[in-house]
Amino acid sequence: MRFSLKPPADSRPLTLSTKLGLFFLVWLVFISWLHYRLNQRPVNRKIVRMGYMPVVTNLAAPLLDYVTRHGADVHFEAVKFSSFAEMAEALRNDSIQAAFIIAPLAVVLRQQGVDVKVILIGSRHESTLVARKNLNAKRLEDLSGCTIAVPMRYSGHNLCLLKMIEEKGLGGKIRVVEMNPPDMASALTSGALDAYFVGEPFAAQTVLSDNADVVAYVESLWPNFICNLVLVKNSWIDADPSVARKLVEMAARSGIWAGSHPDQAARIASGYWNQSVELVRYALTTPKGRVVYDRFVPKAAEIQILADLMVRYNLARQADITGLVDDRFALAASVAGIDGLDSILLNK
Repeated sequence: MRFSLKPPADSRPLTLSTKLGLFFLVWLVFISWLHYRLNQRPVNRKIVRMGYMPVVTNLAAPLLDYVTRHGADVHFEAVKFSSFAEMAEALRNDSIQAAFIIAPLAVVLRQQGVDVKVILIGSRHESTLVARKNLNAKRLEDLSGCTIAVPMRYSGHNLCLLKMIEEKGLGGKIRVVEMNPPDMASALTSGALDAYFVGEPFAAQTVLSDNADVVAYVESLWPNFICNLVLVKNSWIDADPSVARKLVEMAARSGIWAGSHPDQAARIASGYWNQSVELVRYALTTPKGRVVYDRFVPKAAEIQILADLMVRYNLARQADITGLVDDRFALAASVAGIDGLDSILLNK
């Protein structure tokens, strides 16, 4: 039996339109397959939604999202908020499972009857008080008669300012107002604000644009200052303590990694925060070694100081924080063997 390599006599060459149609059909099949491969999630993969604001103290949120986005076990999904009040409501209503939230709000939610637990402290020493350049302010006393913005009344920044105002005898001489951090830089530049006290990189925005001077770094006013912490519901811990452990340990490890890899951390965070890499890098490295990443274990004594100050300044009726702090996961967290970005992940 012989086979001929010649086409049948009645065959015709494919037309250009036919070739193009076949090409696009193959291309469509390929793109569909690629989309499936990139977006498929294992059936048993867990999703943990983490609320955060784009500030250095919450750096763990974008880093955890980044390193777990293609993982087979759990994806820690970062959900950006424009205000801490909205984030608190999202946690209350179970729209998110974890909140990288401003510290005094944890006390507020607990006293409102929400069974929340503080399981981790964010990086410290990352907040700055800045003032309009033409004020030539070098200390808080130079801001007498001025208006200073803080993220909200239930913030460590507000408590710190109220404490300093009291200690320096500036009562009635400085006006403190609430403002969402993303709005602060433009408000100062437009002249609506004289100064603002906030977590980085929002303060660095006006410093780099030469519209503001640094009046004080928070560590000079309140050593070991707590800006944000990680808050979850106790019911979520009870439902899956192993995932809670992973969240805490990986968040702690991400901070240690960021401390020794600020350039790479800035590149990752800038994409989530919609800020320039240069701005984020400046906030992470100026002054050099400023941000503290290894004091992440929550301590009831530190939260109690916040609660006591809230009562002192009529922000809370009582200072009971019984049961608010759960330090077991942070105390057990290992921060050994951290080198490359993937070393943030837990393999156990």
